[in-house]
Amino acid sequence: MHYSDDTQVLHHINFTIEDGELFVLVGPSGTGKTTALKMLNGLVVPTDGNIYFDGKRIKEYDIRKLRLQMGYVLQNISLFPNLTIEDNIGIQLEEMKRPTAERKQIAADLLNTVGLPAEKYAHRMPSELSGGEQQRVGIIRAIAARPKVVLMDEPFSALDPVSRHNLQDLVLQIHQKYNSTILFVTHDMNEALRLGDRIGVMAEGDMQQIATPQALLDHPANDIVRSFFSGISKTDKPVVELLKQAQTCTVIDESEAQSLPQVDALITTADLVTTLRQHPDGVVTHSGGRLFKITMDDLLDFLAAGGEALV
Repeated sequence: MHYSDDTQVLHHINFTIEDGELFVLVGPSGTGKTTALKMLNGLVVPTDGNIYFDGKRIKEYDIRKLRLQMGYVLQNISLFPNLTIEDNIGIQLEEMKRPTAERKQIAADLLNTVGLPAEKYAHRMPSELSGGEQQRVGIIRAIAARPKVVLMDEPFSALDPVSRHNLQDLVLQIHQKYNSTILFVTHDMNEALRLGDRIGVMAEGDMQQIATPQALLDHPANDIVRSFFSGISKTDKPVVELLKQAQTCTVIDESEAQSLPQVDALITTADLVTTLRQHPDGVVTHSGGRLFKITMDDLLDFLAAGGEALV
């Protein structure tokens, strides 16, 4: 991919996003992450090569029909200031000629799902919402039509740390609930580790490595990747990463799970230490459609693999 002045932005990158995957592109500013994302919905046209969506080349799609199959969440939110929250959420549904009553019901259901009661928020204007509330609306607007893929371009970079953490939780919950295919762009390495099923690390227009969060930390492909993720402690990582690596975590059924306290797969392993000290028989968490039992031994094995002490 070249700009008009012959500046090369991307160097023949090649990667595949699997159905139902949360794939994160991460790297410093100016590495081509957003350019790669915009190529998927036709906002940027590649000067060479092909991009395939659902088995068909992007250039063969009617651009309007292509974009109706994609949700888009931007850094600056971009809610329509002259439309109510309800109408903002339903804008893509309206373009698809869905009935008014259906659009209203979908908007109400989604608002309630993300902690914005429909009776309170549906008829408000965007200017009446906080930045975090607006971004929640931006996210559910992107998924309202159940698109085949959701594109998220550094959506939380302008928010305070608490709002950012809460919205990361929301993305993970939506991904798990709807099995959404998501391409998420960020320059925040911790955010990438927290969200990604797999992460593509970009630098200088090249894809440096594609791997799971654990593989990136344990086996960086080169010094560039190693420098990006240096200083990341396993105790800062969510429990879901333990599940991805640990071989001893036991898959259990719902009947057995009822006797154990539940923890969110998004809490950090540091927080899990405290919980397991209070519940020595173990805890249960939900990830990838399965229930897992986690014991203190599982956690110790996970931390020991990285040479870290249990604090």
